[in-house]
Amino acid sequence: MSNKEVFQIAIDGPSGAGKSTVAKAVARRLGIEYIDTGAMYRALGLKLLERGVAMDDEEAVRKVLAETEIDFRAGSIFLDGQAVEHLIRTPEVSMAASACSALPFVREKLVALQQQLGARKSVVMDGRDICAVVFPGARFKYFITASDEERAKRRYRELLEKGEQTTFDEVLAAIRARDHNDMTRAASPLVKAADAEEIDTTGMSIDQVTDYICDQVCSR
Repeated sequence: MSNKEVFQIAIDGPSGAGKSTVAKAVARRLGIEYIDTGAMYRALGLKLLERGVAMDDEEAVRKVLAETEIDFRAGSIFLDGQAVEHLIRTPEVSMAASACSALPFVREKLVALQQQLGARKSVVMDGRDICAVVFPGARFKYFITASDEERAKRRYRELLEKGEQTTFDEVLAAIRARDHNDMTRAASPLVKAADAEEIDTTGMSIDQVTDYICDQVCSR
């Protein structure tokens, strides 16, 4: 593949399947950008908070959205030319991101922006409708999944390492509830695109999945 060729790697899958970890590893390996779509909503949420804009003031949100620029460079997100990665992980910004992401016109604008980013430089992007909605024409499309139990084990270990008190059964129930919500919601439901290759990561390491995707990209 030519170094000058712009291409997109689209990765979808359920919560806990390892898609974000794989996407970041693939981006590092190939020297291309990883686009964190969640961070884009957080960046907009941050700007709305700083402007004191109420989420139910549609006109004001539209105005801010129209004059907002979001980009990624070397894995960091930039809002209107300023690095904001260190500002977008607070609970307040999380709530603002969740609120603004529920607005259809916000999702439409950010999907368009994601497509613009992928048109001008090679990217890896993960989510729940990247293959079907954001990059339906991507050359490389994957649906990364794993068994409910495997995903619950991974999440359970993460929570224990963070010192959080929970049980495996609680985590498994939460995983299954999240799957149901993601697959049945009206806006951007979790879906496997017909032309996306399914990769079941049950029993696989991150390196094995990364190697597989990178080998395919490099060979094509």
